[in-house]
Amino acid sequence: MQPNLLIYRDNLLSYSETFIPAQVENYQSYQGIYVGSFRHRGKTYPLPPDRTLVLSDLAKFTLNRKILYALTGGWGYPQWFAALKALNPSLLHAHFAIDGVWALPIVRRLKLPLVVTFHGYDITVNERSKNLDRLYGPKLLPQLYLRRRKQLFQRANCCIAVSNFIRDRAIAKGCPADKIEVCYIGVDLDLFQPDDSIARQPVVLFVGRLAPKKGCKYLIRAMAEVQKSHPELELVMIGDGELRQDLERLAEELLPNYRFLGVQPPQEVRRWLNQALMQVVPSVTDSMGNAEGLPMTVIEAQAMKLPVIGSIHAGIPEAIASGNTGFLVAERDWQGIAHSIITLAEKSQLRQTVAIAARKQVEQRFNLKQNIAQIEAIYDRILE
Repeated sequence: MQPNLLIYRDNLLSYSETFIPAQVENYQSYQGIYVGSFRHRGKTYPLPPDRTLVLSDLAKFTLNRKILYALTGGWGYPQWFAALKALNPSLLHAHFAIDGVWALPIVRRLKLPLVVTFHGYDITVNERSKNLDRLYGPKLLPQLYLRRRKQLFQRANCCIAVSNFIRDRAIAKGCPADKIEVCYIGVDLDLFQPDDSIARQPVVLFVGRLAPKKGCKYLIRAMAEVQKSHPELELVMIGDGELRQDLERLAEELLPNYRFLGVQPPQEVRRWLNQALMQVVPSVTDSMGNAEGLPMTVIEAQAMKLPVIGSIHAGIPEAIASGNTGFLVAERDWQGIAHSIITLAEKSQLRQTVAIAARKQVEQRFNLKQNIAQIEAIYDRILE
């Protein structure tokens, strides 16, 4: 029988976080059970009901109670710990550092080993920034997180960074260098398998949340320049978020040829990756220091032989060798984005060469099976 692992995400589970179940559902030697305090309020990913435990379903959990729970190490919720103990877990793996902090009472009460994966904002944001509550929650939650993060670094048996960029940032925040290693989040190459018989369409694609750090306004400005000479190139935006209305207004003002499709199911995203001409990932560091780890959409597009134009931001250069496996431009350089789009649009042989090199790189470095083997080796080492 496979050992049970608690996969902790405080809010279960945003539809944009498909990378978590992509890992868990492909474990070979372990079984993951999803645990969180709350149900995510937005569009949720369909987790298996028999392996999902939302703790607030067992006992009411308000914001004030969450603060008290964190300060007291879990006082007042014996039914939670009884339910978790009944799952007979061997280890807890938290995704995002802040979730690791909220999971500390669980690992202490149940005496569990702890693994934490750092993904991006959880380790890059400037602690002196205003409005930290937008990321970490209201009232005392940001201060609680920042004060307990040092404890998290000390308590964790292993910390995982999704890119070398995130590893460096975590060390700068105080994580011991000998306790953190890089595990890229791979893609399922059987699932992300391009169909070369499908003709590419004149589509410039964006896939992701419509949030400030995604840099979408620079893509729209670039496309305004591109469509002056290439009006047939359509901008297709897949995703939703706080900036959608602002971005739609900007596109309406500047672009004659565009579509916003909102959130789409994974199979529809793969269909677009298979038929678009190129993808742009114009990520930026926002005013709070919030940065990406390594956007999964870069790797997924490369797996589908779709050329990617990305910004020189966070872990993106770890997946794109400019001119070889894609193209890189400086953050916020909408003119550079426009130039790269036009170059790829006009040079079909270059697109083909980049697409083949990118797919080969994914097979070698970002293969989900290899990624999972690395993570399970970490579990093995800890549990020995």
